[in-house]
Amino acid sequence: MQQAIHVPQSIQLPLFEAFLAEPVLPGLKASAQARQKNSDPERFSELSLRGTPGHCQSLLAPVLRDLSEEVDARWLTLIAPPTSLTQAWLRDAGLNRERILLLHPSSNKSALQLTCEALRMGHSHTVVSWLGSLNVTLRQQLIRAATVGNAQSLNIRLG
Repeated sequence: MQQAIHVPQSIQLPLFEAFLAEPVLPGLKASAQARQKNSDPERFSELSLRGTPGHCQSLLAPVLRDLSEEVDARWLTLIAPPTSLTQAWLRDAGLNRERILLLHPSSNKSALQLTCEALRMGHSHTVVSWLGSLNVTLRQQLIRAATVGNAQSLNIRLG
């Protein structure tokens, strides 16, 4: 004969309700709301992709496609993209090529200089660059330039 085990009912919030509950620390919710109201949109983002070039391109395609379809009438500017991101690839990935500007570094301007200039000018809603790993100083430089031009900077790091 099996014995019935009685487990006392404890008060426990379901998983999702626990995350939606009021914060435990007083003032946490108020300070989060204040930060949200007073902060500018994030001006710098980074995306790190590792794997084969084809796999990385498959992951990158929807991001660039969404950016090329932005409501903002300004350019989506790509600076120093890998050689595999050709006009044919842009077309095949479904990007709006009429809204994309491709810039390549030259002996006169580095990729970083082009990126900062494109951000400051404000003709682009987003400037996507392939600058590799960036230190804090270079990130701050990109954030300042993006703030001046009311743009977003997205750095793609391929591993």
